[in-house]
Amino acid sequence: MIEEKGSFRDPAGKIFYHKNKVYRKLNKLGKTRLNFILEQNILEESIKNNYLINSKIVKIENDLKIKNEDLIFEHEKIPFISYPYEWTFSQLKSAAIHHIDFHLFLLEKNATLIDASAYNIQFRGSQPTFIDLLSLKKYEDGEYWTGHKQFCENFLNPLILKSKKGINFNNWFRGNLEGIHTSDLNNTLSFFDKLSYNIFIHVFLLNILDVKSKKNKSLKVKRNKSKFPKKNFISMLKQLKTFILGLKDKKDLTIWQNYSNENSYKINEEKEKITIVRNFCTKNKIINLLDLGCNDGVYSKNALSAGCNYVVGFDFDTNAIDRAFQDSIKNKLNFLPLYLDASNPSSNLGWDETERKSLKERANFDGVVALAFEHHLAIAKNIPLENVIKWIMFLAPKGLIEFVPKNDNTIQKMLELKGDIFLDYNVENFEKYVLKYGKIISKSIISESGRTIYEFER
Repeated sequence: MIEEKGSFRDPAGKIFYHKNKVYRKLNKLGKTRLNFILEQNILEESIKNNYLINSKIVKIENDLKIKNEDLIFEHEKIPFISYPYEWTFSQLKSAAIHHIDFHLFLLEKNATLIDASAYNIQFRGSQPTFIDLLSLKKYEDGEYWTGHKQFCENFLNPLILKSKKGINFNNWFRGNLEGIHTSDLNNTLSFFDKLSYNIFIHVFLLNILDVKSKKNKSLKVKRNKSKFPKKNFISMLKQLKTFILGLKDKKDLTIWQNYSNENSYKINEEKEKITIVRNFCTKNKIINLLDLGCNDGVYSKNALSAGCNYVVGFDFDTNAIDRAFQDSIKNKLNFLPLYLDASNPSSNLGWDETERKSLKERANFDGVVALAFEHHLAIAKNIPLENVIKWIMFLAPKGLIEFVPKNDNTIQKMLELKGDIFLDYNVENFEKYVLKYGKIISKSIISESGRTIYEFER
């Protein structure tokens, strides 16, 4: 049994893994909280209506030292755990709407959510699902939305920041795992931004209440004796949903957003690359694939049609990823595109650096595809070529890496400002480094400039 190190904040239960399956054990507190949900069949209906991850009560082996009074659930295993700071505007928006819809569904059944963490939402391809069943509890008449502030900081504030100011929330969110503080957003927005009813209520007024609360020196807890009618609760959620649905992504023009249509490849070269990817996936029976520099997902989609079960793509260009996500929704693909600055990839974060795992720790792929990718690190970011090759190769046991030579137009443009300071960057060293950490299965020259795709195996 392997306990999930990041599952410690809720004293009512813990996540653990056993034989490649995901379990949650509920203690006495957890069982008490969930009794109403089970008795009223809300758990089963939540799963049936695609709000909650597939979960079932199971018996577990005695040798795992589970207490007799503990209740054990087995959860569906998510192919790849992602975090809000890796999502695009559309993905965070989709997660927010799913959260609100689920909360409305629960309120109709006299249940509610005790929190509003964006980390409680995960994606299966393009479809969001809620994963924390211990967030569900019985609704008490007149109770307030205890997760309101958390919802604002995890969902609403990042969406407003991008929609109103065109500022990407990803790195900001990663720097503060609880999202974007209302005070920070309030200081960023203009007077005219705050004329919006929802921004005035959920940002400006909420910030005033926060400031007032901080100024209160009394240690005595003030309890609000007035009740919050359920109909007002529901109205508030519906109003927020309408507002969020109306938020538009304020996009800036990015360098690589139209790369799949405006690249330096000839038509026959592009077809050759697609054939190589498809053959690689078919020959190696790749189930889970990592596509580095996925752009809008051309190779990811071809990998899926060639037999891959699931593809996770990473790219630096949020516009391209967003377009890939919309395409994944439209075509119901098992493809999850995510944001990544490969020169500063997701690291271990949170308490004791265990709550949020790094990309390396989460990487559980059969294969990796890194086409037109390595030079963006080796040339554009000055990362030694050997380090780049080693990093890619240790993300999966098999893969494809495209080497782009210096005489290629793309690199020539990169070198215009820097000059050629990369004496180590050549095909001989590339092959030497691949052989240092594995073996070369095949290589295919796919362009007149000498671009070559190498198939490797560790």
